[in-house]
Amino acid sequence: MKAVRFVALIAGLLLSVQAFASQFVINHQFGQTAPTQADVLVVFAHQGQPVTVAGWSAEAQQLLNDALQANEFTGKHGERVDVLAPAGVAAKRIIVVGLGEADQLTRVKAELAGANLVGVLPQERAVTLVTTAVNDANAVAAIAHGMDLKNYRFDNYKSQAKARQQVTYQWHVADSAAVQQHYADYVAIAKGVFLARDITNLPGGDGYPQAIAEMAAKALKPYGIKVTILKPNQVRKAGMGALYGVSQGSEHKAYLLAAQWEGSKDQPIALVGKGNTFDTGGYNLKTSSASIVRMQTDKAGGAAVLGSVMALAAQKAPVNVVAVVPLSHNLISGTALLPGDVVTAGDGTTIEVANTDAEGRLILADGIWYARDKFKPRAIADIATLTGSKVGALGNVYAAVFSDQDDILASMKQAGEATQELVWELPLGPYPGIISSNLADIKNTGSPGAQAGAIFLQHFAKDTPWIHIDMAGNAFSESPRGIHPAGANGYGVRLLTEWVKLYSAQAN
Repeated sequence: MKAVRFVALIAGLLLSVQAFASQFVINHQFGQTAPTQADVLVVFAHQGQPVTVAGWSAEAQQLLNDALQANEFTGKHGERVDVLAPAGVAAKRIIVVGLGEADQLTRVKAELAGANLVGVLPQERAVTLVTTAVNDANAVAAIAHGMDLKNYRFDNYKSQAKARQQVTYQWHVADSAAVQQHYADYVAIAKGVFLARDITNLPGGDGYPQAIAEMAAKALKPYGIKVTILKPNQVRKAGMGALYGVSQGSEHKAYLLAAQWEGSKDQPIALVGKGNTFDTGGYNLKTSSASIVRMQTDKAGGAAVLGSVMALAAQKAPVNVVAVVPLSHNLISGTALLPGDVVTAGDGTTIEVANTDAEGRLILADGIWYARDKFKPRAIADIATLTGSKVGALGNVYAAVFSDQDDILASMKQAGEATQELVWELPLGPYPGIISSNLADIKNTGSPGAQAGAIFLQHFAKDTPWIHIDMAGNAFSESPRGIHPAGANGYGVRLLTEWVKLYSAQAN
């Protein structure tokens, strides 16, 4: 059995590394000289402004604008018209894309314009020309970023996966150096998103705690990130009985991964992500087939914090940030936790396990304690696919946030608006006795459910400024949507990357 699992581990690691390496199939080249010939010419237009293309004759410009008028094109964001190239233009096809009013073109709108464009551009040709009259260098880079994010695929388990050819898009821009600088920062974010998507998409049979820990370490170390891995015996010896207990019914015992990017000497910011690599619910078994089949996504919070640290390190951001990911495998066996069992967390708190399917808060309890004890952070943000109650309250557009720190809440909301990974504050209380236990110090259930989970985790943060993000329902897209293809979407990477920079600057 051990030999079989070892082979599966190696296969899982190779599969994941291959998936991560294959995502950037678009090569964006930014130049200030307009290329002379193209298969496809893409022209971006702002609402209320005439469409002009540098180097075209007045007659060709007029023909294009006449064609746009005939198609009732106004330049609103999301509009797109495909026309034949006028005579004298060295292109076979022209796509005109509306970006809306110039002063209303946000980063998110630019990314969405790029994402919507990916599906209509030819993928089989080596070179496609993209030219733009947009003067905002960051907006141009964001359009390219949106194209990259939407172009992600996780098809490593398909026996006849379609080969993906490298495609070059040549951009005619006003300031190529400025665009390239912005785009380099977006590439760093995309790398983090892709890592999070790869980790989350990996099935539970291949993506168990050891596999995820070693895969993440392999991906992170080239960026100068210090990685620490605690193996099961080390988790147990450290006293992290809550984390260890969740995995004790599986042959794949608990691991803990810490990854630190020390881009400054400031007191670190800690990101703690739930890494439950598969969740059966334990003896409180999940009985819905539609629910249990997606339980590889229960590690999406851990994937998000790892992707965020990768993105910040790839940007060489001047921040000190550490990701802590408790990794578990919640299965049933003769040694699994039983409802009513008591475990002891790393800080000495005894916990009545009133429900084995409320395992996320158990592993996060030890993750938060470890982050607080080992790194002495100035703030802790934890993120998890934690409760069905959150989905009932907010659905899958907003994540719920809980904190008693106004500055952290404000900066997290600002980060959510900037990235459109939106958050909505829910109250922490007062809910007296919500997690009280007659058997132990506290229990891992209570009502209302989302608040009980948050208050439980707040106990382990103690007096460290803290915020909890419940991202249940946000991690997986059933169908392509916006900048995301179907499958794991890497939710949280863009949010936390932005928040760490905002909060770090604010704290200084």
